[in-house]
Amino acid sequence: MGSIYLVSIIFVVISMLVSWVLKSKFNQYSKVGLASGLTGKEVAERMLKENGIYDVQVVSVEGFLSDHYNPLNKTVNLSPEVYASSSIASAAVAAHECGHAVQHATAYPWLTMRSKLVPAVQYSSMFVQWVLIAGILMIKVFPSLLLVGIVLFALTTIFSVITLPVEFDASNRALAWLKNTGVATPTEFPKAKDALKWAATTYVVAALASIATLVQYILLYMGGSRRN
Repeated sequence: MGSIYLVSIIFVVISMLVSWVLKSKFNQYSKVGLASGLTGKEVAERMLKENGIYDVQVVSVEGFLSDHYNPLNKTVNLSPEVYASSSIASAAVAAHECGHAVQHATAYPWLTMRSKLVPAVQYSSMFVQWVLIAGILMIKVFPSLLLVGIVLFALTTIFSVITLPVEFDASNRALAWLKNTGVATPTEFPKAKDALKWAATTYVVAALASIATLVQYILLYMGGSRRN
């Protein structure tokens, strides 16, 4: 049990460090103006148009780095810092979120797979921690309960892993578009790439943390089963 807490603490610390670097990079590149003068909103609208997407709306939402694409109502949601700013950071983030819109429009397989998992993950997240705690406490008399918790937690892990190709592909689409269209100049492009690299790293850490924790639960279950 102690090893599970140790793994969690290690990855919490790593996640905090990566988040700190990401915010630092965003703040740094937010102060570097884009030569084209395009705001995040204008970058997003142009990328959507040039990819033949006309049914997606670009809107502003509250929250720092709250940027996301919503496939349900087809909106690219940009935080105020991204929506109205004409910086390298805002261009990179806006283009990344439009990358998800392009994935949706082209039925990108990994995005489709992740979308299908959303209802199951939302349902399992409501119970997984309680089932795992109960399973650990009752492992000597009812080890199967922990197994149920492991299955529920595995859904979250699978979702985290599937998220990786989705995020990396969206960044690759964004960077290719920024470079090919000249929206990001040769001196601006490396900065946009660096910003998106650190954003992607947060997803990598989350996936690794989920995998490591899942392995710990499986080992705990196997140990408990053998004792029984």
